[in-house]
Amino acid sequence: MPLHIGIMACSAEGAAECYRTICAEAAELLGPHGNPPVSLHMPSLADYVRHLEAGNLAGVGALMLETADRLASAGAEFLVCPDNTIHQALPHLPGTLPLPFLHIAEVVADEALRHGFRHLGLTGTRWLVESDVYREALGRRDIALTLPTPDEREEMNRIIMDDLVYGRFTSDAERAFQRIMARMGDDGCDAVVLGCTEIPLLINEKNAPLPVLDSTRLLARAALRHAVEERLPGRNA
Repeated sequence: MPLHIGIMACSAEGAAECYRTICAEAAELLGPHGNPPVSLHMPSLADYVRHLEAGNLAGVGALMLETADRLASAGAEFLVCPDNTIHQALPHLPGTLPLPFLHIAEVVADEALRHGFRHLGLTGTRWLVESDVYREALGRRDIALTLPTPDEREEMNRIIMDDLVYGRFTSDAERAFQRIMARMGDDGCDAVVLGCTEIPLLINEKNAPLPVLDSTRLLARAALRHAVEERLPGRNA
């Protein structure tokens, strides 16, 4: 039996895409109709946003820890969080995560190395791009990072928080992200991190001006591999 995955959800669209990817791609490893056990817990997104807008990372961390504890109680054996932004609160948790945790930026950074990318652009909420979440993960691998300009941050944040989290995807939003990514390419980036879990529902390898690293699906695939491989004979009983 594969390990039980616990999804620490923050926004519905991104968490749903992570869940869908795990289940849709599981059959390749587990056979027809197979998937690992999955539990998902999500507090109100409004509570997360309230703490983020106040710069209260301890408040964000408290919500994350409550979710982690609930998932552990539900039987999860390890955790993933398909929301890049709230990863910055991990150092501010009011306690220790009760289960092993796969870090989304570490997963993305490893994938960048695997493809030989050396200079990444970062898209996402303004809270994410102004944090150290990707700066630290990429820095440990000597991968350069280009951030959006202040105006680009505000534009992306508005699109994400006013449209994407509600499942609204417009051609104007698509063009805005394409323009920002093209500018990053002009600045030397060889790929761009889709650092908000809703962005891949708007931008993908087919309509992006640069190669993309889809954080949502990369995390889901890493979780799926971990759930299956950690239970292989000779590793964990």
